[in-house]
Amino acid sequence: MTTRTTRKIVIFRRPFLLQGVDRTLPAGEYEVVTDEELIEGLSFPVFRRLATMMYVPAQSHSGSIEMVTIDPAGLQAAQDRDAEAVTQTATKSS
Repeated sequence: MTTRTTRKIVIFRRPFLLQGVDRTLPAGEYEVVTDEELIEGLSFPVFRRLATMMYVPAQSHSGSIEMVTIDPAGLQAAQDRDAEAVTQTATKSS
C-alpha cells in the first residue's frame, strides 16, 4: 500500500481542551500530522485516513513534546470553541 503523510499547523488563541487529552493545553501553535493510505483498484486516487496525531507539550517534562492520537472531529470542535471564545471577547470589548 502507498501511504502519505500531511502536516499542518493549527493555532489556538486561548487554552483549550481536546478530546483524548486529559489536561488543558496552552494557547499556541500545534503541528497536526495525518497518515493516509491509497485505496488501490479504483480509477482515481482515493486516500483513507489511518491516523491523525498532534504534537503537544509533555505533561511531565518541561520543554518536551509528545505526540498524541486525536480525532479530527474533536480537533475541529476545539478550534470552533476557540474561535467562538475569541469572537465573544472581541464583541464584549467593542
